[in-house]
Amino acid sequence: MAENSNNNGKKKLLPKTPQRPGYQIWLIAGLLLLILGITYFNKSTATLDTTQSRFEKMLRSGDVKDIVIIPNQNAVEVTLKREAIDNQKYQDDLTRRGPFSPYEGPHYRFQIIKAEDFKRDLDELQAKLPEEVPYSVEPRNDLTSFLVNWGILILMFFGLWLLMRRVTAGGPGGQIFNIGKSKAALFDAENKVKITFNDVAGLDEAKEEIKEIVDFLKYPTKFTSLGGKIPKGALLVGSPGTGKTLLAKAVAGEAGVPFFSLSGSDFVEMFVGVGAARVRDLFKQAKEKAPCIIFIDEVDAIGRSRGRGSMPGANDERENTLNSLLVEMDGFSTDSGVIILAATNRPDVLDSALLRPGRFDRQISIDKPDLVGREAIFKVHLKPLKLAPEVDPRKLSAQTPGFAGAEIANVCNEAALIAARRNKQAVDMQDFQDAIDRVIGGLEKKNKLILPEEKRIVAYHEAGHAVAGWFLEHADPLVKVSIVPRGVAALGYAQYLPREQFLYTYEQLFDEMCMTLGGRAAEDIVFGRVSTGALSDLERITKVAYGIVTVYGMNDKIGNVSFYDSKQSEYSFTKPYSEATAKTIDDEVRGIIDQAYEHTKRLLTGKRNELEIIAQELLKKEIIFQTDLERLIGKRPFSHQTTYEAHMNGRNGSVKDPDQLARENEENVPAPAMPGLPPEPGNLPLKDL
Repeated sequence: MAENSNNNGKKKLLPKTPQRPGYQIWLIAGLLLLILGITYFNKSTATLDTTQSRFEKMLRSGDVKDIVIIPNQNAVEVTLKREAIDNQKYQDDLTRRGPFSPYEGPHYRFQIIKAEDFKRDLDELQAKLPEEVPYSVEPRNDLTSFLVNWGILILMFFGLWLLMRRVTAGGPGGQIFNIGKSKAALFDAENKVKITFNDVAGLDEAKEEIKEIVDFLKYPTKFTSLGGKIPKGALLVGSPGTGKTLLAKAVAGEAGVPFFSLSGSDFVEMFVGVGAARVRDLFKQAKEKAPCIIFIDEVDAIGRSRGRGSMPGANDERENTLNSLLVEMDGFSTDSGVIILAATNRPDVLDSALLRPGRFDRQISIDKPDLVGREAIFKVHLKPLKLAPEVDPRKLSAQTPGFAGAEIANVCNEAALIAARRNKQAVDMQDFQDAIDRVIGGLEKKNKLILPEEKRIVAYHEAGHAVAGWFLEHADPLVKVSIVPRGVAALGYAQYLPREQFLYTYEQLFDEMCMTLGGRAAEDIVFGRVSTGALSDLERITKVAYGIVTVYGMNDKIGNVSFYDSKQSEYSFTKPYSEATAKTIDDEVRGIIDQAYEHTKRLLTGKRNELEIIAQELLKKEIIFQTDLERLIGKRPFSHQTTYEAHMNGRNGSVKDPDQLARENEENVPAPAMPGLPPEPGNLPLKDL
């Protein structure tokens, strides 16, 4: 909605279309008409073609007044006497000359082989005549020769003239002289962005941080009266699709001051020194319009750490651009009226000088939204859609764990497209379910032939995940299980909704590993053999097991030691432990995985009947939900509710116990990215290798 309302403003930001050179076209047309007119009305066009023998008869009759020999054209022009014209001897010929006067010569023209031979023959002929007719030799160039000789040169000068006019006017041809100019788009009172903070949902903490910057510009005395200083910059950090650029658009719409927007790649050019020149020009324009805001999207394009990856002695243009940006942000000639906003999803590669206070005083983290945030985002994107009454944004938020704002927008759009493809009058929940599956697993492979035996393996594999998660106290029960082939290699997937939290205990990590191994264990129990479908499961539990041993100090043999270095260079290949310790680590990791696998096998062996029920239901329906699990195998044997149940029950306003309220409050806190922990909420795909 906000994008559509901003179309009027965008039109003013587009580069001006070069005006058509109408006067130049008319000038060229006039020149062509002039040339054609001269050609048509040229005297040479009024001459009549004749032959040399007839010319000799005219000469003997005494009708010739003048002869002109044109040697470079091998032609002769003949002018008749007035008496011959009055006698109407040549009346029929002269009427063909058109509007020219009959007395105006030359009248006839004929071609000769060679001028010297003709003069010799003419002298011999006139020696026999009583009266000699004078003749002259006149080299002459016709229009065709003129155009061939001078036309190309004239066109070159004309083209150069047009180029210079464009250069001086700053048009497309003048870019070579404007290469050091900034490419920032300016949003001011005339080109105001229509997006506001009301269009941004699910980013409450980030909105509060960024609103203060807007308040600094609107009401500076409120803060400076207490001795505070306006922050010079804020860095928006978050995963792709979480809404960094959208938040910057909202700042542009709310600030009420000039807003310069550009990308980090806009500074990059093939010419040396252009990036630094564009930085200087950008800040020059900004200082002229201060107070204002500069927004640099994808700042890591020019803000990478200096010296990383460069060859010794080489000139790094990107480093020169970064140096210029550092000086402009906080140097001798800085202006406090300019606030810098920047966005990146790679803060780890940014130069430390760029991140220090005084340049970017604040780093605003924009994480993926939690349950409540996803519900708010769904409400925003569902507004323009024609919805069926049963569409519930709360249920959709619970079924899209780990989704960013861009992915939620994509789900809503895909649901609308699916409903239109099915000729529906409104978008219902089934369309949203199919859209979620489309985004998570890819396009449904309706023509993918799967053997019945393979389908049974997939069903029992996913049923193993579901049953293990249902009867493990610290695991997150699955929200949805599907055995519909999707994407390139996924034969099925199990989707779960974990509790969003900061800290994990060993019991939680162990139960998560057991649930992940449920597919492999189910195959082993039912078929007595395993398949290649557990590739992603094994990759996941291996990462978690190594995190337990080497990162979090949760192993007795290794002890309270962490080998994780957050500042380790990406080019470092050394290990901070000996080979003996490495062997111990490998042995302990293998022991934890074996212990989890045996525990999972014992659990599923005891729940063999439940495993069979879920697998048969999957073979029948192909997709089941958490409510189906409760209907088929009963409620979980634990007192606390699942995250999905707690979220859905909150809608009905039911009475909740203190533990449940505490858990729901924890869900509103975004979980940090911690190495070695289970990956972000999502799915456990079964790979077809």
